[in-house]
Amino acid sequence: MLVNESPLPPISFTLLWVLWALLLFGGFFLGPADASQRMPQWTRLTSSAVLVVAGWSWFAITRHNAANNFVLWLAIGMSFGFLGDLFMAGVLPGGRNVLGGMATFGLGHIAYIIGIWRYSNQIGLTDGSIRWGSLIVWWIIGAVAWYFVVYRGQQPTTLHQAALPYALLLASTAGMATGLALQQNQFVWLAVGAALFLISDLILAAQLFNDTKFFLIGDVIWLTYGPGQMLIVYSAATAVYGRFLSILF
Repeated sequence: MLVNESPLPPISFTLLWVLWALLLFGGFFLGPADASQRMPQWTRLTSSAVLVVAGWSWFAITRHNAANNFVLWLAIGMSFGFLGDLFMAGVLPGGRNVLGGMATFGLGHIAYIIGIWRYSNQIGLTDGSIRWGSLIVWWIIGAVAWYFVVYRGQQPTTLHQAALPYALLLASTAGMATGLALQQNQFVWLAVGAALFLISDLILAAQLFNDTKFFLIGDVIWLTYGPGQMLIVYSAATAVYGRFLSILF
């Protein structure tokens, strides 16, 4: 059963969500036209930073709620995700670092997986066939996608090989979230968020490893990644209130 012991969330959560949306989608609609993307770098990174603030804000208001540990792991995961954004954007010393980005995103997904696994156990949603069935399906999807998007037709490098466990890790988050959603349908948005993250990463991998190009590819990556992260972070609302984005409106 879901936990519902906290007072209604403060208006700040709605404002943070609106700010995130304005930065991400406003950056797309108002940014300068470019062959690969319209979003300015600062709006993309700031939208991600807003989700870090939202994640830790959810943690702060759930200190006395049974969902607090789950929310903590979501906040940790989003924080690593933002660090990964900084690595990939090349704004940290040393310039763009793809391996550094993969490592920090990976740590973020480990945090998500721990949080989902522990919370599922906590609320008694532990059906083994659903859990492992969801994981196996997503592992197959991740491995097949890695082969066709990253490996096939390439001269394998360390980066190509590192991309396989990374893809399986992201697929594990999607599998864990799907297993939870199949047992408690209010968590469907968590599963959608994890799936969007994996899709975004596959598009990015196609760009990095196969030099894939199409109009506004950079924006497509962020318009799947950003909402994916938002859905994961704001799934804290599902754990605390038993519903999701309806708390915003």
